[in-house]
Parts: sequence; C-alpha cells; structure tokens
Amino acid sequence: MLTVVAFVVALGLLIAVHEYGHYRVAVACNVRVLRFSIGFGPTLLRWKPRRQHPGQDTEFVVGALPLGGYVRMLDEREAPVAAEERHRAFNTQPLKSRAAIVAAGPIANLLLAVLLYAVVGWIGVQEPAAVIGKPADTSLAAEAGLRGGERVLSAGDSAESLSPVASFEDLRWQATRAALDGRDLTLEVAVQGGGGREVLLPLSRLGTRDADPQMFARIGLAAPFTRPVLGEVMPDGAAHRAGLEAGDLVLSVGGRPVADGAQLRELIRASVDGREPRTQAWHIERGGSALTLDVRPDVREDGGTAVGRIGAYVGSAPEMVTVRQGPLDGLAKGVQRTWEVSALTLKMMGKMLVGEASIKNISGPLTIADYAGKSASLGLTQYLVFLALISVSLGVLNLLPLPVLDGGHLMYYLWEGLTGRSVSDAWMERLQRGGVALLLVMMSIALFNDVNRLFG
Repeated sequence: MLTVVAFVVALGLLIAVHEYGHYRVAVACNVRVLRFSIGFGPTLLRWKPRRQHPGQDTEFVVGALPLGGYVRMLDEREAPVAAEERHRAFNTQPLKSRAAIVAAGPIANLLLAVLLYAVVGWIGVQEPAAVIGKPADTSLAAEAGLRGGERVLSAGDSAESLSPVASFEDLRWQATRAALDGRDLTLEVAVQGGGGREVLLPLSRLGTRDADPQMFARIGLAAPFTRPVLGEVMPDGAAHRAGLEAGDLVLSVGGRPVADGAQLRELIRASVDGREPRTQAWHIERGGSALTLDVRPDVREDGGTAVGRIGAYVGSAPEMVTVRQGPLDGLAKGVQRTWEVSALTLKMMGKMLVGEASIKNISGPLTIADYAGKSASLGLTQYLVFLALISVSLGVLNLLPLPVLDGGHLMYYLWEGLTGRSVSDAWMERLQRGGVALLLVMMSIALFNDVNRLFG
C-alpha cells in the first residue's frame, strides 16, 4: 500500500507542477485557459474556483489515470474562436510567448528539483560517513592501495581541484560522474591512527556503460566501512553451534585477516566447497580476550548458487553523519545538484543513442513505483531526494526534441524563428506520427526493463 500511495503522490505532484508551469505562464501572457487537468480518463473531480485570474474561467479536473496531464487553451486550430476573443487564443500569440508557455512546464520541474534538493539540505539527512569498506582484491581501489577503513576527506579531478566529501553517498556520486565521463578521480584520504595521503582512482580505465552495483564493485566502493562484529545470533544456527556470541569481533577467518563487515559476509558466503560446507578457524576477540573457534556454516541456495550462512547478523551499522546546509548554501547546492543530474541524464541519453551505454538504464513506471515505495519507507528526506531525481528526469525528458514532447514544439518554434514561417500541417502530421512511434518504442523498452529488473 505504501508503494502505491508514494507512487501516486509522486506522479500527482510532478504532473501538477509541470502543468502549472504551462498554466501560469499562459495566464501571464493573457491566453485564456479552458481546462487544467491532472490525469486522463474518467473524471474523478471537477471544479471551478470562485476567484480566478482576471478574464479566466478555467475548469480544473482530476482524472482517474495519473500518467500525465494537460492544459487546454483557447486555440483556433482546435475549435472556432469568437472574433473578440481571438487575441487571447494561443495560436495568435507572438512566437516568444508561445515558446515561453511551452518551455514553462519542464522549467517548473527543474525548479521543483532545485527546491526539493534545497529542502533536503536544510532539513539534513543521515548518511554513512565517507569511510571505505574493504575493496575487492581486483578492484581499482585495491589496486590504488586502499585496504578499507580509510576516511575520504576530499575528491576531485586533480590534487589542485579537490572539494570536500560530505558522506559515502557523496563519494559514490562523484565516482559515478567521473566513471561515466571517463575521468580519473583523485581522493585525499586519512587512515586510522592519523596521517593522510592522496590516491588516484583510474576510473578512465573502466569503460563502463551502466551505473549499477557491478560498477561500484569494480571501483571498490560497494559499501561503507562497518566493523566485523556479530549482532544477534539465531538459536540452532551455525554461529550458535560454534559458540559465537553477539558482540564478537572477528579478526580472521581461515587465516585471512578480516577488515570489515562486508568482507566477512563475503568470506561466509564463499565458505563452501561445491555444495559442501567448509569448516574454518575463526580468530575472534571477546571481552578483551582472543579466542579461536571452528565454524562450519550451513549451506543455502541463492539464485542457484550454494552459499554459506551462519545464522547471525554480520557487521555493525556504519558510522553515520548528518549532512546539512544553511539557507543560501542549501539553495546553491540544490541548483548545483539539479544541474549535475540534468547533465548526467543528457550524457547517458546521448551515450545510449550512439550505443556507448546500455538501454537497460531506461526505467519505466514499475521501477519508479518500486523506488517510490522504498524511498518513502526510509523517511521523508529520502523520499524528497527521489522526487527531485524524478522531477529532473521529467524536465529533461520533456525538453528532448521529440515532436510529441514540449521540446518538439520548441523545435517547431525555432524553425519558425529562423525561417519566418511555421511548420506545414503535412510535416507536422508526419513528425507527430514519428514522435509517437518513437515514444512507444521507448515506453516498450522501459516496461521490458522494469519487468526484467523486478521479476527477472
């Protein structure tokens, strides 16, 4: 139920803001707005406010299908217009007014994203500290000399352009941008016990096409650092049978030193030979004393693969920090993050167009609904970040030069401005058909990816 509510609220808000952008600029340009609709299909709500802008008599509607919306304006191309009202029809407006009305929808979504990111910064959000967990031996981080437990202080393209890293999520965001751009990333890290140094992550060697968990694993930023301690131990589980207790600090498994909780979990999973469990000596610290216990895991199936399980919560919670900005800093951060996400979205679209990025990155309503529910369950700030991300995506998508989108209409107006004549009806019809076909293909790919991602 939470997923459905979060999804409907998200779509309703983003669509309302988008259409309000069109509506408000149309009113400012003295264009008569006939209907403001959120959603399609059967009408659920219909009303006319008693107090409206001068000269307006707009009907507001909420439809049953919250998958879009529209603002219907007086227009001679849709119905006859009385002579005394002709100056208020959309099609009779100057080119700059028509362009402003069309562009206002996507711009409203981008401005909403700025506000949402700013609000998150003002409220403050709890995020894992930028302390690196044990990277895989084959990762770029391990190759660069990182062993886990290092705290990242700043990052940038070079030692001369380092900027502070606020949290582990901030670090991953900077790494994502650098990896997809094919740039190396310089880190300034502090190690436990004092001292610091600079580390170069050669992300340009990745040649990655997808921003997914596999990319972070290859980089060595799969998870933040957690202490390798045991939490609750389940009765009759392998940990209980071996004599392990909650609070035990694991120092080594099978003679291999353990740096953090994520590494310990991987060692447990890999403690099988084929489908048989492998007994290993665990060197632990309990109450200041060192102990060695033989642990024989249980074997379970995970996606057709046999893995080890011990029946205990493994790894402590990561160190958390509160990331918060002041009024002006939060607003500036909102503008910066909206710009960065917009640029990254456009770059990914461009790479997908030329085959340098996978079309698996396209997501549809099922994935959006899934993330809406998950983010809402994590709290208000996470849900606001989700809304901001989707608002940016909606704004950027609508500015694409596809005939059925706002960006397509802006291309028509660009042609009109350059040539002095509007696009002919015949060409308009052809372009609209092509745009609809392309949009249907994109929607089909998105739906296929959704089903494959959620149920595959």
